[in-house]
Amino acid sequence: MRIRRLAAEERPTTSFPLQAYAFEASPMAPGRVEEFREYLPYNAGNLSLVVEEDGETVAAASAIPMRQNLRGRVLPMAGVAGVATHPLARRRGHVRALLHQVLDEMRDEGHQLTALHPFRASFYERFGYVGLPRPRTVTFSPADLGPLLRAELPGEVTWERIGAGYPTWRAFTERCLHERHGFAIFPDFRAVGLRDRHDRWLLTATIGGSTAGAVTYRIDDHGGELIADDLLAADPYARALLLQFFARHVDQVERIRIRLPADELPELWLTDLAVHVEARVSRPGSPAPMARLLSLDALTGLPAGAGRVRVELVGDRWLAGTHLLDGATGRLELLPAAAGPGVPTATLTAAGLSALAYGVLDPADVDIRGLGDVPADAAAELRRLLPRELPYLFADF
Repeated sequence: MRIRRLAAEERPTTSFPLQAYAFEASPMAPGRVEEFREYLPYNAGNLSLVVEEDGETVAAASAIPMRQNLRGRVLPMAGVAGVATHPLARRRGHVRALLHQVLDEMRDEGHQLTALHPFRASFYERFGYVGLPRPRTVTFSPADLGPLLRAELPGEVTWERIGAGYPTWRAFTERCLHERHGFAIFPDFRAVGLRDRHDRWLLTATIGGSTAGAVTYRIDDHGGELIADDLLAADPYARALLLQFFARHVDQVERIRIRLPADELPELWLTDLAVHVEARVSRPGSPAPMARLLSLDALTGLPAGAGRVRVELVGDRWLAGTHLLDGATGRLELLPAAAGPGVPTATLTAAGLSALAYGVLDPADVDIRGLGDVPADAAAELRRLLPRELPYLFADF
């Protein structure tokens, strides 16, 4: 067995077919390999590794160099994708070896965070990953948006094909990246795939001369569904402008389906709005995303409450040692963990620390789930340092 980094031109005949077998209908349709060649520009900057046995590719994994907001700090993030193994080579440790190598290399290149969509969450939890909220899907009738047609709203909407409006869309997602915890976006070479496919409408809300909301969507058929991707809105007025436009489709589509972050409450948008809200997590097919810290440097300077706790990190390849976390200045500091009376101590796995950094678990949940040993006094300090906060990954890879 050997692990090898792929050149871009090798992917259509090595890693792509293996990944297609794992994640697409199979056997591949004739000509699919040629279609893979069209994807090469959108994977140009990825790190792609394969495991080879006797010259044959038996496992593959890639990492996309991305950026993610962690509690207000935008940091380099490795988006792990395309993890696949030949069916005759499964359960032989190939994915473990690949993941170690991929994350080693991405960490060496400065990526402090990593995220992925798992084939099995418990497998990746052993690598220090912790679950993030899955976006919600809301479905409703456009007729129920009728009251918005009578509303006088500040601002205006612009409607165009995504190919024409892509610069506006990209700029607004950049704004969201800097304003929203957990938000992650693709590098330019990958993001332009949305522009080049040109298969979406782009609706943009402008208030006071600046973009305040945006959503891409398509319509599957007359009398069918208006299917919107993530609805991004800086405030309720921007959201209302976008929904007001959708209300005008009452005689064109039966249903509207929109993807939303986990903290959005569509049942409170309007009176008498009948909605179906769903966040489906299944295995295989519909996993919730996961993420983890790759470097303790990601913690330094995060907004923090006035807490102080000693943490001992155990069982991980990348996060280790004993550290003092201090939030006295309003920013998290990692200090030498000198022994001293009165400082509570918690023992954490990488998944446990990542859960607290991303704000997805209470310290008591970390203890209950076996992701650490967190006494009550340490839990109180950790709650002050790193309060709960729902992340919104956005990028889907």
